Amino acid sequence: MFGLLITLSGSLAGLWFLWEALARADVRVLYALLGGSAAAAATALGTVPVLVARGLSERTRDAMLGFGAGVMLAAVAFSLVVPALEAAAARGAGDWGASATVGAGVLLGAALVLLLDRVLPHEHFIKGREGRSARSVRRTWLFVMAIMLHNLPEGLAIGVAFAGTDLTSASALATGIAIQDIPEGLVVALALSSAGYGRGLAVGLGVLSGVIEPLGAVAGAVVVAFSAALLPWGLAFAAGAMLFVISHEIIPESHRQGHEAQATVGLMIGFVLMMMLDTALG
Repeated sequence: MFGLLITLSGSLAGLWFLWEALARADVRVLYALLGGSAAAAATALGTVPVLVARGLSERTRDAMLGFGAGVMLAAVAFSLVVPALEAAAARGAGDWGASATVGAGVLLGAALVLLLDRVLPHEHFIKGREGRSARSVRRTWLFVMAIMLHNLPEGLAIGVAFAGTDLTSASALATGIAIQDIPEGLVVALALSSAGYGRGLAVGLGVLSGVIEPLGAVAGAVVVAFSAALLPWGLAFAAGAMLFVISHEIIPESHRQGHEAQATVGLMIGFVLMMMLDTALG
């Protein structure tokens, strides 16, 4: 019940942000909604093979997690931090001022996700349960909240990018995140299936986990569209949130079974692919 209330509250908040944006007729927020929806659709697409697939080897799973981490790392560096520094400089900040602004935003973004990680009960695929009152929450919702905590920074990053950077660069970021969401959706659904959930339920929960991305995208876009002065802070905040998830969640999960080499190869491929996308499209 607690998990359901969290999900419904987030959905209502997202709808409120969307209504406010539509009232202002801000096309940037609509683009953010489309970008976040594309990422959610990619997550859903990745879960489909679970309906017919027998399973996935641990090496392959860890390589796919590493790939996602690499895409997110490149997105943080090239699509969020660099534009944040440029945005701060464009508003008159010097080299030290711009770097201090972006650095503070990165730390704030990481601090928020750390707070959510400590306060909200959730369950990792390998580490198990974390957060307060985990025993009182059904295991299904623990998984769902863990996945949503993972996906929220991605949605925020998409929304901030569409609201504050040019359309081409924002599209490159959204494309990269959508690409890594496909194997991520597969890994999530397979993990739920291997944890004892039926295939249909595992796929449904995997699809549900992606809903947070368009909601986060709308929220991020509305905040930045409200004031251009918030752009460097918004980009840096999204970068910090994603960086925390990469270091705290994805990389440790990909290394926990002893397949560090496969995970690292996946990370390198993902990083290079996202860098190429950002350079070619941006």
